[in-house]
Amino acid sequence: MLHLLAQEEAQNPLLPETAELVVGLLCFFIVFGILGKKLLPNIQKTLAERHDAIEGGLERAAQAQAEATRTLEEYRAQLAEARHESARILEQAREQGAVIIAEMREEGQRQRESIIEAGHAQIEADRRQVSVQLRQEVGRLATDLAGRVVGESLEDTARQSRVVDRFLDELDAKAEQTQGAAT
Repeated sequence: MLHLLAQEEAQNPLLPETAELVVGLLCFFIVFGILGKKLLPNIQKTLAERHDAIEGGLERAAQAQAEATRTLEEYRAQLAEARHESARILEQAREQGAVIIAEMREEGQRQRESIIEAGHAQIEADRRQVSVQLRQEVGRLATDLAGRVVGESLEDTARQSRVVDRFLDELDAKAEQTQGAAT
């Protein structure tokens, strides 16, 4: 029976020989030890690098987002300050424009008054000149007319002058009375 059992064991493919089993186990532990000593640290290092790349990338992204938010807030503050400064400068320009316009109006008024005064003075001078010329012409015409009416020449210039001046003064007085009554 033993013999039969030995034959059965030899024929059983599932039961290896003990020497093969020992060599197989020894090779397994040697390969497992080499993999554990050499390959496992490289795998752990690669996994740590990947973890750092992923998690560190997220942390760097969060830091970059915080920096971008801070920069955006600074930009908005600077923009608000620039708008405030722009409004202040615009208000100053409006005030300066109003001052310049007021000064120009005053200067225009002064020039207008100066021109009006010069015009009145010129009109008054022209009126006097025309009045003198008119008195002379009226005096000459009146003397000629009186000489024709009387039939003799009135050559006395001083007398002519007094008569004409008196006549024109009476006309001026009547004209002033008429103007005074009209106003």
